[in-house]
Amino acid sequence: MNNFILEYIINKKLNSKRFNDFSPNGLQIEGCSQVKKIIFGVTACQKLLDYTVKTKSHALIVHHGYFWKGENKSIVGMKKNRIKTILVNNINLYSWHLPLDVHPKIGNNAQIAKKLNIKILGSFSKFGLLGKFKKHISGNELYKLIQKKFGKKPIYCYGDNSPKKINTVAWCSGKGQSYIYEALNFQVDAYITGEISEDTMHCANENNIHFFSIGHHASEKFGILELNNWIREKYNLECKFVDINNPA
Repeated sequence: MNNFILEYIINKKLNSKRFNDFSPNGLQIEGCSQVKKIIFGVTACQKLLDYTVKTKSHALIVHHGYFWKGENKSIVGMKKNRIKTILVNNINLYSWHLPLDVHPKIGNNAQIAKKLNIKILGSFSKFGLLGKFKKHISGNELYKLIQKKFGKKPIYCYGDNSPKKINTVAWCSGKGQSYIYEALNFQVDAYITGEISEDTMHCANENNIHFFSIGHHASEKFGILELNNWIREKYNLECKFVDINNPA
């Protein structure tokens, strides 16, 4: 498949044009014109780039690419090494950020709902979702379920008068801890996201809400995995998702 046609197909699938994102969505660095073998991953780190080279793949598709707003524009150090690896080996680097967070079927937020058996009821803020559990669940039960489904122990905190059973929930993948304040307006029993800040624990405690930090990486690996599956099944390309461990 032509590298620009692949970009067009995924842009259309994820409706990328409607987003004013923090980094470019689509083909970030052009490589070889024909793409048959693709590696998928969360972040275009050096280990993932080296694996792409080792397997002689034509493209790398990630959720976290390069050229973020506000970053140093100098191509030195780690950035130089990464971009050199891509250019020398004629690899196409693609990245989709917010479009892959919020897509209603394959997006990271949709995958969190699927993994935790949450019925989606609507949205809040720009990026978060609201829902309820198909069966009421205790905080400890949800802790164990998250550990099982996402492969790591979440950071869990709650208020002394938080509900014994969780029914309603709001969530946002990645760096969504600040949205807990908006979630409070919907009187949810729990809030789930990727990261945690110093004030998040106090917010959960004082508002008697259950809070779970899954980990940024863990909360955003299933969207790119689903994109991998969709491309492989629909276009018969050789695709492989590679999970580079990241506890953060």
